[in-house]
Amino acid sequence: MMQTFYLIANQHLKEGFAFNTDFLEANVINIVILLSGLIYVLRKFLGSILNVRQEKVLSAISESEERLQQAKVRLAEAEKQLNQTQIIIGQIIKEAEGTAQKVHESILAQGKSDIERLTIAGKASILTAEYQVKQQIQQQIISLAINKVTSELQNQVTPSMQANIINSSIDQLGGKL
Repeated sequence: MMQTFYLIANQHLKEGFAFNTDFLEANVINIVILLSGLIYVLRKFLGSILNVRQEKVLSAISESEERLQQAKVRLAEAEKQLNQTQIIIGQIIKEAEGTAQKVHESILAQGKSDIERLTIAGKASILTAEYQVKQQIQQQIISLAINKVTSELQNQVTPSMQANIINSSIDQLGGKL
């Protein structure tokens, strides 16, 4: 193979490169006919392939544009819902804070009321206990006084004095009747 290539190369070196002006011998007409036929056939084939490809690309572009528009619409709706949700959350927080404040105030008021009620009940219990202690002390004093008077009277009163007291009591009763 190398020898063949070597022979061809040597042949061309001796003769040189030249342009063949004989159209019939160079097959220029055949080549032009062949090229024009190829262009005619390939143009329709490649044109139809390119048209199909162009239609697919245009379809994909229009579909992408539709999806973009739908995505924009969904994004706008989502942003609107987010804003509404944030407003509602703000209202809920305000209501919760108000409710917490009211509960706090109610608990404080109830605590004050309970303290006042317990204070009043405690004072009433103390007053009742004082009254009962006073009553017991008075009863003991009266009891002791009666016992002392009784014992002194028994020691100082003689039977004749008793008779005089009884008679004077009878006379006083008789005069009133």
